[in-house]
Amino acid sequence: MKKALYIGLASLMMMLPLSACGTSNNANPAVNNGGKVVEEATAEPTAEAQKVELKIQIGSPRFKEQFEKYFEQFKAKELAEKNIEVTFDLEMPNPDQAKQVLQARLTSNDAPDIFDVHANDLPTYFKAGYLEDLSGQPAIATLYESVKSTVTLEGQVVALPLESSSWGYLYNKKIFNDQGITPPQTLDEMKVVVEKLQANKVKPFMLAFQESWVPQLMTALSLGGIISSEHPDWIEKMNKGEASYADVKDIFNIIDLINANGTAKPFEVGNEAGSTEFANGKAAMWVQGPWNAETILKVNPELEFGVAPLPVSNNSEGTMINLSVSTTLAVSKSSKNKEVALDLLNYFYDDKDSSALFEELKFNPVSTVHKYEVFPWVNEASKYVEQGKAYQDLKLPNGVTDEQAKLLQSYYAKEVTKEQFISSMDKAWETAIKSVQ
Repeated sequence: MKKALYIGLASLMMMLPLSACGTSNNANPAVNNGGKVVEEATAEPTAEAQKVELKIQIGSPRFKEQFEKYFEQFKAKELAEKNIEVTFDLEMPNPDQAKQVLQARLTSNDAPDIFDVHANDLPTYFKAGYLEDLSGQPAIATLYESVKSTVTLEGQVVALPLESSSWGYLYNKKIFNDQGITPPQTLDEMKVVVEKLQANKVKPFMLAFQESWVPQLMTALSLGGIISSEHPDWIEKMNKGEASYADVKDIFNIIDLINANGTAKPFEVGNEAGSTEFANGKAAMWVQGPWNAETILKVNPELEFGVAPLPVSNNSEGTMINLSVSTTLAVSKSSKNKEVALDLLNYFYDDKDSSALFEELKFNPVSTVHKYEVFPWVNEASKYVEQGKAYQDLKLPNGVTDEQAKLLQSYYAKEVTKEQFISSMDKAWETAIKSVQ
């Protein structure tokens, strides 16, 4: 009898905790366990995502679709890994206005968290204190050394390179093959090519002067060739006030040849329209870089184009490929969202996702994480580089390039003479040097 009662009580005691747990409606249920009150374990509610808006300015509207897609990938990654919900205020002004828009925002204390800067302009923004030091970021450790040097100032890496180019002018391979011509290596050879094309009713050069940065490319290449082969100390002398554009006036030889043998109404044609016309075979050559490849091939995926150095004189030593890092991404030193901005910057060199982006943009690899097959025009330009027929992109004072661009438009329109161009550029250079002293 006692044994049966004992077993019954023991069974009842074992059931009580289960019953208490199962019937309690208390938000914080408790049970008695050996005289101690124990809180019942409950699942932690998911923390609300931190919300961050990144302000970004990149002056490459032709890549709007690709950047927006990549930012969405980053948004998902940041939410999954850090529970941060990122939105983007993306501004993509045309290259002609991008620098002015950025400078206005910086001076009015409205700096974007991330913004693009041409590598040649980095010293100006660095000295003004706008650029965050990126030296310790994981992405920087993967940079090719030759590329890293272009964004390093006073021992600090101040921007992340995107576009690294080996460029000259573009030429339509089918037209060249049909006409039995090859890329000329001297000015006289270029004249022969032009004459043959004209005789066969093929326009030699595409002209798209609506946006001033496009004709300015003629000056970039002609100056690069003349200076690198004949006046290696010209920039240094200009900075000291000991030289003049008159010393390099031979740049006009090739510029005049291009202007006289180009497509009609260039001021009605911008970069987009020029890309379309070049893709459709309206001209055999275009002084434009392979950064336009994505736009051109979207119009005509079957087009085969090459990249060749622009002859600037009858000295073939001056017929050289331009090696440059153009678009770089910087993080504002005053950013209030620096952690997320740096996450995005590092994501541009993500070992899983960035190769697809760079390949889609038709950019050259700049990091050891980039694993994709380069394009034929890259290999073509690289052959000239291997032969020593290349120079590092010239670093001109801030504002000088913009002034050249405007004056080239006026020169084509016969609103300024060659002499006026030279005089104006000498003054622009002198003013630029004084402004940083």
